[in-house]
Amino acid sequence: MTLDEKIAQLIQLAVPFFEGAESAGLITGPMEAMGITRDTVANAGSVLGMAGAAEVIAVQRTHLENNRLGIPLLMMADIVHGFKTIFPVPLAIGCSWNMELAERSAEIAALEAAVSGVHVTYAPMADLVRDPRWGRVMESTGEDPHLNALFARAFVRGFQGSDLAGDMGRVAACVKHFAAYGAAEAGRDYNTVDMSERQLRQFYLQAYKAALDEGCEMVMTSFNTVDGIPATGNRRLMRDLLRKEWGFDGILISDWGAVRELIAHGIAADEREAALKSMEAGVDIEMMTPCYVNHLEELVKTGEVDEALIDEAVLRILTLKEKLGLFQQPYRAADPDREKEFVFSKEHRDAAYELALQSCVLLKNEGGVLPLRGNAKVALIGPFAASGDVLGPWSWTGSREDAVKLNQGLAAGLAAGSGKLYVAEGCGIMEHPTASQWEEALAAAHNAEVIVLALGEDSDMSGEAGCRADIRLPQAQLELVAKVKALGKPVVAVLFNGRPLDLHGVLDEADAVLEAWFPGSEAGRAIADLLLGHANPSGRLTMSFPYSVGQVPVYYNAFNTGRPQGAPDAQERYVSQYLDIPNEPLLPFGFGLGYSAFDYSDAAISSKTMKSDEELSISVTVTNTGEMAGMEAVQLYVRDLSGEVVRPVKELKDFRKIELQPGESKRVAFTLTEEQLRYYHSDLSLSSDAGAFIAFVGPNSKENTAMPFKLVK
Repeated sequence: MTLDEKIAQLIQLAVPFFEGAESAGLITGPMEAMGITRDTVANAGSVLGMAGAAEVIAVQRTHLENNRLGIPLLMMADIVHGFKTIFPVPLAIGCSWNMELAERSAEIAALEAAVSGVHVTYAPMADLVRDPRWGRVMESTGEDPHLNALFARAFVRGFQGSDLAGDMGRVAACVKHFAAYGAAEAGRDYNTVDMSERQLRQFYLQAYKAALDEGCEMVMTSFNTVDGIPATGNRRLMRDLLRKEWGFDGILISDWGAVRELIAHGIAADEREAALKSMEAGVDIEMMTPCYVNHLEELVKTGEVDEALIDEAVLRILTLKEKLGLFQQPYRAADPDREKEFVFSKEHRDAAYELALQSCVLLKNEGGVLPLRGNAKVALIGPFAASGDVLGPWSWTGSREDAVKLNQGLAAGLAAGSGKLYVAEGCGIMEHPTASQWEEALAAAHNAEVIVLALGEDSDMSGEAGCRADIRLPQAQLELVAKVKALGKPVVAVLFNGRPLDLHGVLDEADAVLEAWFPGSEAGRAIADLLLGHANPSGRLTMSFPYSVGQVPVYYNAFNTGRPQGAPDAQERYVSQYLDIPNEPLLPFGFGLGYSAFDYSDAAISSKTMKSDEELSISVTVTNTGEMAGMEAVQLYVRDLSGEVVRPVKELKDFRKIELQPGESKRVAFTLTEEQLRYYHSDLSLSSDAGAFIAFVGPNSKENTAMPFKLVK
């Protein structure tokens, strides 16, 4: 390969750049502005955002005709929580606490994407999140590093399978965003991240490492700084930690425009220096900026960049193309006939329905207003009553028109039980009700025995660049809740949103609240079955809901202080507290209700002491005391009471998701090892300390039984 041909392999361009694409030729101006020539496009290595078997085949065929060496393109896209069959957003999937269903969702997304011509997905997102103001919390599975790591592994297994080379129904995964993107200051996208390396290793790196240990083929850099250096130009992060320490030898790709953004960050004077620093950091593919194409050749000729670095990057790209079989089968699994057979099939939609059932979280059910009777007269009111905006961000290949709306699901469910449904919009998402809207809502409510309010955020209010300082529902919807509550009838609120919200004005007003998140293609069917009791809510929160935005970031595994609120010797004023709100979140990590009640009894620990080479058994009896079969997530937490550095007040170590029939009991046992007690010390060594610990077992991070023990070395 010539140097020009090698450098061109390192650029990723959007679909319109390529001949054969339906949108080809629409970006002549931007192409000229970037300095991109037709020769560069003919030698480019990968395409961003292409999906559709016929178009992929046309573009690949034309490219191979124009490329001197016949090197095929890699087709990459954001297949985050489904392709055409859209599953719940990842934060909702996290609330299922179900790794099997998470893996299955990625497997289905991979199959639909693969037959549509996609080779690589930019997923999973393994960013730890603690600030619900940040719009991209919906892409993460929550605030706990252990749980996030388990989900990252499950998603990678689903996308890639066990034989990526031989299984044409799989795609390569790209874990993102490396590193610590979820810790952006003030919850503002693309903003600064500044933390100690010990904190980075203890909490933020675990899930990325888990994805790579599972065999994830690619890594995407994050937009943020890490220790004062943007990740895309951070040699210590990428070369030393990712490649040398962790041994990652796959492709490292920048996020959109991140190489050129080194200029705005202030560590590169121009595109030339941005190219230099990104290449030195180990970035193999530059996404949608031309710094490499326009400047690497000169940097090689001046001796500032060793051509061997370029060779390494190109070899990694070619290796993945070979692993995917593209040199032998350049169209891989792209097949219009198989596309029609598999994409949005009934089997796939049924899987989306099952995951939506287990992702919704029942937050309140006062007076047993839920489940609704099948013969009830129900008024469904709110901006999401008949909305197809139930897919959420990063569902660009999904169809709102094909999604099951809530009114459709409830109408079908009530019709089966001789009930009746009255539907009214009530208000807009942001717009206050007009006189006619309120009259329609009043008429629906007048005819009903119970009112279901369908409320939430427009999908554009979360996701990338969807950051909000005010995380309450829009005022128009809060006023709708208050006006409907004043009618004196039971009120159930169903929430569609991509982040934890400040639920004042909803949780305190409604008799029941179901957090549905953005549930995906089968939203209406799943929610209706939960409301009507055909299924029992089993979701548990994986991100705390704040009492007020003033607490943020608020998370369960925080550190204590020298003056903790509630300590036996605590003063009234001079403790770590707010004067106007509680310290605790409104709803804690791990919380969730159902139509069954679960009693925890006879919690036991096998020994009060534990040696380094021994295991502890921690067990508890869980009994379903309700009248309906249900699932419970039994959770094990540990606190290290005295460490070399400050330790969290609780850390999730394990969980079991069990299903119990009415009256059934099950003894749930956990095994705790010394390895699970290790943490990063001030010198960044990973080890445990002898001393006192407490194990906690219960239904969430707040309600649990404490059992002390000591680690003896």
